Amino acid sequence: MASEIEFTNLIQEHQGLLIKIASVYTNTTPDREDLFQEIVYQLWKCFDSFRGESKITTWMYRVGMNTAITHLKKSKRQTTITTLSEGVAMGMPSYDSIYEERLAILHTYIQNLNQLEKGLMLLVLEGKSYSEIAEITGLSASNVGTRISRIKNKLKNNIVKL
Repeated sequence: MASEIEFTNLIQEHQGLLIKIASVYTNTTPDREDLFQEIVYQLWKCFDSFRGESKITTWMYRVGMNTAITHLKKSKRQTTITTLSEGVAMGMPSYDSIYEERLAILHTYIQNLNQLEKGLMLLVLEGKSYSEIAEITGLSASNVGTRISRIKNKLKNNIVKL
């Protein structure tokens, strides 16, 4: 019973993190809600096995991203562009129109990345360090740095072509 209360509190406290993961890997509200529920279910299934060797949010990111990728493979869906109201920017305060336009362009190009690249960019935009990203993804910190550099160049080259 105590673990149920602890788990419920954990999900409520970090609900935004799970919504962001679900938003990056889906394109509709129903799909996002389904994926969110699947992530919560997977977190519950392995909650007792969390050993505390990493931060709880690191563990949640890892389970969430792995669940999202597995969910996509099972459903054989291709991701498409989402609106900002449904995307990562959900819950952000209102900014000026130029900022929102640039964010929409960036979000559009992020949606065109492959699954791992989307996950890496999500973590970068969350302000995670390379070592934290390495711990979440299972990649080495140097590999994370190399991949992120390549992704940034890819995004920059695509956006410049506008």
